[in-house]
Amino acid sequence: MSTSNSKFIKVRCDKCKNEQVIFGKASTKITCLVCQTELATPKGGKTNISARILEVLN
Repeated sequence: MSTSNSKFIKVRCDKCKNEQVIFGKASTKITCLVCQTELATPKGGKTNISARILEVLN
């Protein structure tokens, strides 16, 4: 059985307070679905998250 270090992360936009789930190793820029504020950017395999992290999902 193989396991992955990849996680989904629930974040909250600092601007509009929208909550959404993002991938912890995203390969593209992630923006808020409501106000288009940048929530995360890719950085060498991991994601640089600029929003508030609420929960790490399994």
